[in-house]
Amino acid sequence: MAKSFKPLLWSLFASGGLLAAFLLPVVIFITGLAIPLGVLGDNVFAYERMLAFAQNPIAKLFLFIFVFLLLWHAAHRLRMTLHDLGIGNARMNASTCYGTAMLGTIAAGYILVMI
Repeated sequence: MAKSFKPLLWSLFASGGLLAAFLLPVVIFITGLAIPLGVLGDNVFAYERMLAFAQNPIAKLFLFIFVFLLLWHAAHRLRMTLHDLGIGNARMNASTCYGTAMLGTIAAGYILVMI
């Protein structure tokens, strides 16, 4: 039986989908509505507070996992959409989508380590 990476890719897709469904709407609400409308106060996302949050090791891990899973979810969804529409070559689409997710993951990790 040939070995496949499909279970790994599906688990990343499912985990990213879970985050996209449950946490992303909260993030969008807070950053897009609650803060601009003044519901949470003026100083919630002040630079000093966000820098202190991003320097916390647990917060760094959370941010890395959040970005990592959302990128891989988006990459898999985009790849399957391209496949369903019959656009491009299957290997090229997979390489482009997952390669971009990998570069984004590496960039997020690098930025979080450097903070």
